[in-house]
Amino acid sequence: MKLYGYWRSSSAYRVRIALNLKGIEVDHAPVHLVKDGGQQHGEAFRRLNPAERVPALEIDDGTVITQSLAIIAYLDETRPEPPLLPSTPTERAACRAFALAVACDIQPLGNLSVLQHVKNELGGDPAAWAARWITLGFGALESAAATRGGGPFLFGGAPTLAEICLVPQVYNARRFDIDMDAFPHLQSADEAARATPAFAAAAPERQADAGE
Repeated sequence: MKLYGYWRSSSAYRVRIALNLKGIEVDHAPVHLVKDGGQQHGEAFRRLNPAERVPALEIDDGTVITQSLAIIAYLDETRPEPPLLPSTPTERAACRAFALAVACDIQPLGNLSVLQHVKNELGGDPAAWAARWITLGFGALESAAATRGGGPFLFGGAPTLAEICLVPQVYNARRFDIDMDAFPHLQSADEAARATPAFAAAAPERQADAGE
């Protein structure tokens, strides 16, 4: 399999974590989101993903799967151990809701294309824009996390889809100077996850294209 991604893309970061948790080795194909006007806009990558976004996972038969949560669901369905969702239907629903709050509500508002539009077309401050939406979203997630117990992770003794989505978003939060002390339950889950080998190996700064 081959993963097309970018070292600082939080969506690609999610997929790297899931691959590591499953013990799956893939070839990594960096797609620079800024160089050359954004390599994701080039003809070669558009053939893989017409949406011109990373990540994209090319599996062994040549099929290309896009959207990070669709990729992660495919990995969990085809390689069920260790599971990335809790064991009961209600807990699975709560875990998915947490992950979707990040992937659908918070992260898209901080996409590079959105931040470029805020700066170049609207004349706004992209950092202030991103920080606002992360802070609001994290406030709701902190309230949800505060009702849970038994840790060290959000849904018990092992990381799940919730941490897979949370950790990259916390990475983004720190980029925009958000004080994570305001969100102690999220901060605790983030720290517990990043201490595990699968999460540590997926960190942006450890990728071959880091800093390019």
